[in-house]
Amino acid sequence: MAKARVLVMGATGQVGGAVIPLLSGNPAIELVAAARNPAKAAKLDMPTVHLDLDDFATFAPALEGIDRIFMATGYTVDMLRQSKDLVNCAKRAGVKQIVHLGACGDDDTRVAHYGWHQFIERYIASSGIGFTHLRPEIFMQNLLGYGGESYVKQGVIKHYVGSARLSWVDCEDVAAVAAACLAAPELHAGKTYRLGYEAKTYYELADVFTSTLGQPFSYEPQPPSDFLRNVLAAGAEPAYMKCVFDSYADLTNGVDIRSDETFSGFAELTGRQPRTLADFARKNAEQFRY
Repeated sequence: MAKARVLVMGATGQVGGAVIPLLSGNPAIELVAAARNPAKAAKLDMPTVHLDLDDFATFAPALEGIDRIFMATGYTVDMLRQSKDLVNCAKRAGVKQIVHLGACGDDDTRVAHYGWHQFIERYIASSGIGFTHLRPEIFMQNLLGYGGESYVKQGVIKHYVGSARLSWVDCEDVAAVAAACLAAPELHAGKTYRLGYEAKTYYELADVFTSTLGQPFSYEPQPPSDFLRNVLAAGAEPAYMKCVFDSYADLTNGVDIRSDETFSGFAELTGRQPRTLADFARKNAEQFRY
């Protein structure tokens, strides 16, 4: 039987990049990396196609002969238009499955950018293409930097959500679920998987880092307005980051946006337990120690 050709978007990023090694040894799959910058993707040493979400002309050539897609979008409001165009092109190309990397939240979420991802989910479902939706909670990797900022410096953790408790997931665990879905589409067709396994405040996170790394860590909550000013100065897209700011303001003010929900089923999907914040601290110890 011919191998299924699987296009991995975000192949040089944190989740897409982690999907590739998980599927690279699968004899039933031929991996193709989608790259906005093919030169950057050359280090992957695998077939690569040029796919620039800002350039519609790259969509059809990139999707030619593709059977399945790991779909990741950019952090801009343009994700809505880009995703609609991509799904339309995927349908015309005969793509059979899309595993979509979305965002956290229940179906009735009022967090705007979570809702944008859910509009994309609905459009994929309406296309008739087989799908699995992934809704990860807060990425542990955000602790290494987000929007051009590093949140952990010299033992001090600074963030913009006050004492809110957040549900955490490692990007590599998200990739593990994505890889399982791409390897066996029939088992995961029409499913939405919520991914978040350990709920902690940043105060509790500081305690985990202290006990795990053997150095004192503390948390200093910051005003959400500082976040918006800093990320815009770093060049982030205003509409998307205004949504993030709004959610941070709600969390700081004690609004319940169900940010602390945790979920089961990871072991059944992947065959192992999800990684903990302590695991993440140990793995990245050199970046957190001071």
